[in-house]
Amino acid sequence: MVDPRTPVIVGVGQFTERIDLDGYRGMSSVELATEAARAALHDCGADAAAVAQAIDTVAGTRQFEISGPQTPTLGVSDNYPRSVARNVGAAPARAILEVIGGQSPQHLVTEFSAAIAAGEAEVVLLFGSENTSTLRHFSKRDDKPDHSGTVEGQLEDRGYGYDGIFDEYTIKHGLIGAPVQYGLLENARRARQGLSVADYRQAMAELFAPFSKVAEKNPYSSAPVERSAEELATVTSSNRMICDPYPRMMVARDQVNQGAAVLMMSVETARKLDVPEEKWVYLRGHADMKEIKLLERAELGYSDAANIAVNEALRVADITLDDVAAFDLYSCFPFPVFNICDGTGLAPDDERGLTLTGGLPFFGGPGNNYSMHCIAEAVNEMRDKPGQFALVGGNGGIASKYSVGIYSTEPADWVADGSAALQDAFNVQERVVIAEKADGPAAIETYTVRYDWTPRTGIIVGRLDVDGSRFLATTTDEALVELLSDGEPLGASIIVQSGEKRNTATLA
Repeated sequence: MVDPRTPVIVGVGQFTERIDLDGYRGMSSVELATEAARAALHDCGADAAAVAQAIDTVAGTRQFEISGPQTPTLGVSDNYPRSVARNVGAAPARAILEVIGGQSPQHLVTEFSAAIAAGEAEVVLLFGSENTSTLRHFSKRDDKPDHSGTVEGQLEDRGYGYDGIFDEYTIKHGLIGAPVQYGLLENARRARQGLSVADYRQAMAELFAPFSKVAEKNPYSSAPVERSAEELATVTSSNRMICDPYPRMMVARDQVNQGAAVLMMSVETARKLDVPEEKWVYLRGHADMKEIKLLERAELGYSDAANIAVNEALRVADITLDDVAAFDLYSCFPFPVFNICDGTGLAPDDERGLTLTGGLPFFGGPGNNYSMHCIAEAVNEMRDKPGQFALVGGNGGIASKYSVGIYSTEPADWVADGSAALQDAFNVQERVVIAEKADGPAAIETYTVRYDWTPRTGIIVGRLDVDGSRFLATTTDEALVELLSDGEPLGASIIVQSGEKRNTATLA
């Protein structure tokens, strides 16, 4: 018999609206999350109305349309969490809007599991959504809907959470958008692995091809088409280069309309509300870690913080990686998946599979909320496999934040993790010296190419010959861009010159 304060997930819900299917409405973020929240309430197997009325806390992940200072093109609710709560018949005492990052759904599950265990919350509904398909669909039309709304009530807006992810220096050098940021990490990992451009692209394709097979069978997928490794690796007009080393099909699919929700409560309340015990799933292991700033990391091709989080979650669950029956590793690009494989010894082609949803390029990448879908899939998978364990890994920023959850129907009292102490120990590491103004002979440490810019532009992380300090530079130099696009630039000699706005590079 577990402690009555033990938190359990009792309901999960998902919703997808595909533009290529009949009935497409171009829904708002509130409408998408509402559908998922209703599904989660229905999924718990109890009186949905009574459960909704018992909700004391709601928390929402932040959509792309409210993740910056820009004005939302179709309008938004001034209180997203309370708009969704009102739509499902809930009147919570507390509403939270979380910071950005793919780690946020798992972080919220961990945070509010602890709150339930401590008696600070009783029934918690978490949800998120992304309506980027709607925004694109109506961008050039005159019949734009109005998604604005006003809801009275408290809101704990935690802000954007961009601190430590990028700054003026990185922005000036073109590190805008996830593909270019992860392209730098991916090519640094290629250097670490000692692989050629062709062999690394093949490895990425072989990693992601099985993901697409899972997505093809998932009814909530945005792009349910199985792709072969050859198809993923071959650059064509429909699989064009986005940012080196990524063709389009290896990049998170962000034009989606998707929502997901998770309903949590204490064991005591689950019994009071007559939630059937076969619906209960426990968060058996959990951990949250943050990396240091990108350019200060000793190793750009590996994130130790993410693997510390995985190992800590396994320790809390009192299991090993071999005991995990199912995984969903965050897959905006190959790098976050490869990184966990590198750190844990998990094989990229492990027979258990590395995704439950189908992955962000194929299932869909609903902004900051993808991992909420992973958790929903993990809960359903564990209900079908009683006593086994599923591991979900959520990644945010530029491999900046990582949250891990381990799920099982096997009962156990709540156990706190040691993430805070691990973070303190991690933070004392030595940082790489950065030369914001860089001049002289240097070598390329890693790179990417922005194919979406005219002219095509290379972005380089380099090391100065004189002292080994690290810098950023851009280049439109024809010879150097050609080397970056079609050759082997890792370790190549360059000349960097500082300017008023940014550093620029040419071949030595």
